[in-house]
Amino acid sequence: MRKSTTSCLCHILVCLCFIQRCYGASHHIPADKVTIAKNQTKLANGETEVHHRPKRGWIWNQFFVLEEHIGPDTQYVGKLHSNSDKGDGSVRYILSGEGAGSIFIINEVTGDIHATESLDRERKAHYVLHAQAFDRNTEKPLEPKSEFIIKVQDINDNAPTFPDGPFVAAVPEMSGVGTSVYQVTATDADDPTYGNSARVVYSILQGQPYFSVDPKTGVIRTALANMDREAREHYAVVIQAKDMAGSVGGLSGSTTINITLTDVNDNPPKFPQKNYQLYVPESAQVGKPVGKIKANDEDLGVNAEIKYSIINSEGAAMFSINTDRDTREGIISLKKPLNYERKKTYTLQIEGVNSHLEPLFSYLGPFKDTATLKITVGDVDEPPVFSMDYYIMDVYENARIGREVGAVTARDPDSKNSHVRYFIDHSEHSDKYFNIDMDSGVIKTTQSLDREDMPWHNITVIASEVDNPSLLSHVPVTVQVLDVNDNPPEINKDKEVIVCESSRPGQVIQTMTAVDKDDFANGQRFSFSLPSGVPVNPNFTLKDNEDNTASIITRRRQFSRLVQELYELPIVVWDGGEPALSGTSTLTLRVCPCQRNGRVQTCQDERGLLSSAGLSTGALIAILLCIVILLAIVVLFITLRRSKKEPLVISEEDVRENVVTYDDEGGGEEDTEAFDIITLRNPAAAEELKFRRDIRPEAARQRGQNRGCHSPPELNQVDVQEFIKQRLVEADMDTSGPPYDSLQTYAYEGQMSPTGSISSLDSPGTHSEQDYNYLDDWGPEFQKLAELYVEDTDVAESDVAVAVTVAT
Repeated sequence: MRKSTTSCLCHILVCLCFIQRCYGASHHIPADKVTIAKNQTKLANGETEVHHRPKRGWIWNQFFVLEEHIGPDTQYVGKLHSNSDKGDGSVRYILSGEGAGSIFIINEVTGDIHATESLDRERKAHYVLHAQAFDRNTEKPLEPKSEFIIKVQDINDNAPTFPDGPFVAAVPEMSGVGTSVYQVTATDADDPTYGNSARVVYSILQGQPYFSVDPKTGVIRTALANMDREAREHYAVVIQAKDMAGSVGGLSGSTTINITLTDVNDNPPKFPQKNYQLYVPESAQVGKPVGKIKANDEDLGVNAEIKYSIINSEGAAMFSINTDRDTREGIISLKKPLNYERKKTYTLQIEGVNSHLEPLFSYLGPFKDTATLKITVGDVDEPPVFSMDYYIMDVYENARIGREVGAVTARDPDSKNSHVRYFIDHSEHSDKYFNIDMDSGVIKTTQSLDREDMPWHNITVIASEVDNPSLLSHVPVTVQVLDVNDNPPEINKDKEVIVCESSRPGQVIQTMTAVDKDDFANGQRFSFSLPSGVPVNPNFTLKDNEDNTASIITRRRQFSRLVQELYELPIVVWDGGEPALSGTSTLTLRVCPCQRNGRVQTCQDERGLLSSAGLSTGALIAILLCIVILLAIVVLFITLRRSKKEPLVISEEDVRENVVTYDDEGGGEEDTEAFDIITLRNPAAAEELKFRRDIRPEAARQRGQNRGCHSPPELNQVDVQEFIKQRLVEADMDTSGPPYDSLQTYAYEGQMSPTGSISSLDSPGTHSEQDYNYLDDWGPEFQKLAELYVEDTDVAESDVAVAVTVAT
């Protein structure tokens, strides 16, 4: 078969070569030569008469050469000819360009071009060459250089290929006939514009009757309905591509498409059997798995997911079932404790349903299945069971040793009802305050109990069966120790009691409270008194405030720390318990100098302050030395600053030429020394008008002196008005003032102020009830003034205003 194909191919190539020679001789010659043929006239005797016309430049068309030439001889391509060639050999042809001299050679005399090699169109489709004719004798060009193209003519020497094969495709199972699966495309390296060498037709070689292929597009489709993945999942389809439009003699290539049927939910779950049995001991723990059940589903992935449920009420009340996503098993767990003595068997109706349903395949039946599971409860020897989950007991703290606190009870839940014994677990607490009767479970004290030391005791009682001591049960027992009034009250000494040197009789020094370690259900109640049977304290007394507090009150005026610094005051405090207990506490009172009413207490001297600060003598010397150095630096800086401000030229003739520079910001409205406007005025006029503007006029001053300090406010207001008017006239008549207005504010409200005057001049002369405690916040400069107000309450309010002004 192969030998006959080769012989046929050789005959075809010989015919093509013959056609090429004839076609090249008649159609692929230079245009000039065609023109010469057109200028010939046939005579009667068969000869031709040549009509000569003026020579023109030659124009070359393209040549064709057949690819894949086979044979020992070179392949004839075409012929070059010039009008100047008379056939005497005087014209020499030269060929240049791509492949000239190697692939293509030319006969210099005849102009015949031959191809010396077998050409491949798929590697190079055409060659660009240049031809030129010279006079052999003179070497002068007879024709200008002309360009022409040699095209390689295609033959069917390349079979179709699938460069990306083999391929992988997928299609859902149960798909209908004609469902598109995949499209393949073959490529052919032959010339698609010439003949049918690159015209491909597809056909299926393997994969029938399941699949088919479109011969023109290469689209693969299903050809069989209801293909089941569970029956067969993978298919290998072989597709052939053949050129020459599939005719005999065309070349072909093939590829494989591996097609997989993807899963759809077309299979319901099925239990392998309808009845199951399971044994579960009654000691099984609640919430733990006790068994498994599984339904089979031939589908894959989400299509095989199953949700299990217990559909009968008896089983759902005692058991639960969940799905294991990995194994798709139904895990059965216990919801409530089992008791063999109460119920020995349970029946469960279990249903398995697909989680994801496809309505397209609902006709295949209900996608669920049921099974019956019978659970048998096994009898187990169980540990004793206490009557309560925990016990709370109480006992008074003064209870005698061996006092009964309470009792615990436990029983054997099994049918044999074994005897139970009790123990206290002493491994948790080393102190043994209680013991328990082994047979009755009665708990008693073994030590004295103190509520103030430990109000609660937590113990653990263990119960075990006589027949099987290894079975143990534990229960927590909490014992509360009840309070008994066995602790006397005491005075709370958190703060030191301070007595000011300036204290007055009846003044409250400090309010005291009491503490008691005992616990009273309705709250603590305390009463206070001084000890009976002792002389009356001349310095202090005690007042019971009847609110669980007591106040210490002075009985005399003024104390002196130099005379006596410390005083002792015993106080008796009673509690409200039954029986009532009392305690005596001795307080130490320290005399200290205070600012006022003992509000700010300064009881430490300088040595105490220094010692409390923790400063040594060396540290104090270092601090003082630093202060001296800082003062020296400040003095040096001020001296240099003043020396820089002295003017270089001082002229006494005209002070208006002086320029005074101030480098500081100034003190605002209260700064009256930053700038003196008099230096800009006429010096002579300034000397005449230099008088104080911040004093009252003489007339007003004299009237004020005649009337005294307590003159009526109306007269004072008239004096101020006259004073302002006088100053306004003086400002208007001042010729030495600057050309701009000078604003002078006197802060006078006037008589028509809607808010009234805030001046102390309008204050009435009666005694004031004002609280002058704010004087304590003004610092030590006003300490004497504060003491004067404390000592003498008859000072007039106007005098206070004068004293404040003088102090300021």
